[in-house]
Amino acid sequence: MLIFRYLLRETLKSQIAVFLVLMAIFVIQKFVRVLAAATDGDIPAGLVLGFLALNMPVLASLILPLSLFLGIMLAHGRFYVDHEMAVMHACGVSEWYVTRVMLVLAMIIALFSALLTLWLAPLSMEVEYQLEERVSAESGLTSLIPGRFQQTANEKAVIFVHDIGSGDNQLERVFLAQQEQEEERRDFRIIYANFGSVQQEADGAEKLVLSQGLQFEGTKGQASFRKVAFDEYQVQIAERQAEHQSRKLAAYPTPQLLEDPSIEALAEWQWRLAIPLSLPLLVLIAVPLSAVDPRQGRFGRIFPGLLLYLGYFMLLMAGRKALETGGVPAVIGLWWVHGVMLIIGTFLIVRRRPLGVRMRARFRGASR
Repeated sequence: MLIFRYLLRETLKSQIAVFLVLMAIFVIQKFVRVLAAATDGDIPAGLVLGFLALNMPVLASLILPLSLFLGIMLAHGRFYVDHEMAVMHACGVSEWYVTRVMLVLAMIIALFSALLTLWLAPLSMEVEYQLEERVSAESGLTSLIPGRFQQTANEKAVIFVHDIGSGDNQLERVFLAQQEQEEERRDFRIIYANFGSVQQEADGAEKLVLSQGLQFEGTKGQASFRKVAFDEYQVQIAERQAEHQSRKLAAYPTPQLLEDPSIEALAEWQWRLAIPLSLPLLVLIAVPLSAVDPRQGRFGRIFPGLLLYLGYFMLLMAGRKALETGGVPAVIGLWWVHGVMLIIGTFLIVRRRPLGVRMRARFRGASR
């Protein structure tokens, strides 16, 4: 039990360290993208952290297998370099015992991973969709940034606001440019008003109400234009509230996904299962590959291990694509990829077991 706890503790420490580092890298990348969207006015600044948090379950589910794989290789590589594994072997701890301990750890993490892929990740994606719809439907005032040219929500005009009053949200010194959408028409309309406001109608549409301004109407390529002074001018800047946009299968709750008979739904279901299933299979590969010569160092077999890992997940992605396009029968699905990895892992484990040694000796004897 002492060795069991020691192996679990050391491996878990390495895995958590790898997991946190990888999460930090991917979260920073995502944060930069979300921040850029907020800077462009696509999403309100107050929702940046919300969008970032909703991506956490998906990121965590993808990073968990890699963190376990690297955690085992780094921790067990240190055991070999520091001769701790040699001492364990001398005390009767076999590689198969170490593999079984790691399988216990992998099964625990697989349960957590299944919770993420089957429930939390689809739920977070659904909430993200709802948030995006709410942002697109909310008043355009929240997305207006003073001092920047921005396209209106219905993409029919460009607006520039010098300032927005902090108390009454009144727009000050508003510039608006409109152009006819039809290619054959070249009419344009330029408006400059001292004040303005955004009003939302009952059906969710939004209109910009301008006051105390001037309107210039003309045609492209012609010097003549018409100038009109107005006390109040209204223009619609957003259509009625956005319809419920179509969801990707990744946002479907798992029970709803299982009721969908389409081949795309089957591919998505098998993909959700693939991530937790990959964890014990990766253990079968990581444990034997971590057996390094002390002179090689603990990173001696990291590179071939990473190649195997990347090959596994690239095969899964290619298999999912083939399944969606009908290139692979639904019965086979993604199971063949797991079968290949199971054969490779079993071979790596058995080759150093007494059975594998006898088989190799018999094969060499037969070849002579």
